[in-house]
Amino acid sequence: MLLQVVVAGESIEAVDEGLPDDLPSLDSSTVEQLSEGLISHYLPNLQNSKVALQELTQNQVVLLDTLEQEISKFRECNSILDINVLFSEAKYYHNKLVNIRKDMILLHEKSSKLKKRALKLQQKKQEENLKQEQQRERELEREKQLTAQPAKRT
Repeated sequence: MLLQVVVAGESIEAVDEGLPDDLPSLDSSTVEQLSEGLISHYLPNLQNSKVALQELTQNQVVLLDTLEQEISKFRECNSILDINVLFSEAKYYHNKLVNIRKDMILLHEKSSKLKKRALKLQQKKQEENLKQEQQRERELEREKQLTAQPAKRT
């Protein structure tokens, strides 16, 4: 048998399992009064429990939101750490480039000095070759002058 009970303006349906045969039967007004008494006894506690559960659920939602915010802060911190690593690497490579530039400038200066020296050596060699050639020509001229020439008859 299905019973319908009204509690605090809400209709609740319950299954009546019936009474065992050894209990005396009660009239409907007594059952209604007993039901109302039982409900009025437990209803305030149940309503308080319902309110407490709603507050707990609301607090849980707040805690979950706060936890999500904290997680996002940790993610930001990790990304900041990644950025710091990138800046450290950039500084390292910048210093490396500066050192390479200094080395390139030094090598350029050395090569310029070597080119100047090579040019001077080449000029000196040409001067020596010219002097040797002039010396040979003088010696040939001198030999020509020293060689006997037949005298002219008069």
